Amino acid sequence: MRSFKILSLAVVSALAFAPAAFAQDGTVSAQQDIYGKPISTETASGKHWAVVGGVTLLQPKDDAAAGIRKIDGGPAPTLSASYYFTDNWAVELWGAADKFDHRVNGPAGKIGTVEQQPIALSAQYHFGQADNTFRPFVGVGYYESNFSNEKIDGVSASGQHVGLETAKGAIGTVGVDMNINSTWFARADARYMHARPELQVGGAGTGEDLKLDPWTVGVGIGARF
Repeated sequence: MRSFKILSLAVVSALAFAPAAFAQDGTVSAQQDIYGKPISTETASGKHWAVVGGVTLLQPKDDAAAGIRKIDGGPAPTLSASYYFTDNWAVELWGAADKFDHRVNGPAGKIGTVEQQPIALSAQYHFGQADNTFRPFVGVGYYESNFSNEKIDGVSASGQHVGLETAKGAIGTVGVDMNINSTWFARADARYMHARPELQVGGAGTGEDLKLDPWTVGVGIGARF
């Protein structure tokens, strides 16, 4: 998706300039410690932007449809950009920087492969103070996931191409940030997507939805400025 490639470049650029922004935002008080060194008053509070780069594992549920026993999960790099209206409330744009690759298995073994690339917009609430070492958060929003390169055999008796429509629906997020300093933090999160894309044969809908409903687990490094 061209729009997400642009976002990826923006996030990478933001990460590159984050240390500079940190240096400009930091202030030093006139107070001194017992060794006579100035005491830093740098804080994460009041910073409005945050970017995170990491890796995420996405796992759909089993028995998604008749003839499809299991869809194996897979990893992909992910990126997010958040705007904080306050220290606690934020909106996040999150998505996969590359496609998740899935192996599709039937009752007797592998029957094909499929790829998907989700993107989501969520509102989030971050608990506690901005400078707390650990900051749990929760979020809810809307996502879309585009499927591509579907190569699935044995589902269509006619031998026609089997595809999946774009999955759309609600996404829920739970996670925690661990502050390293006022700019850098580590993140771990889990997401649930309500995914019921329609199975298509020969480009036409079949009326049968796949109950994928995947969970994701991700880790990453972020910067705020």
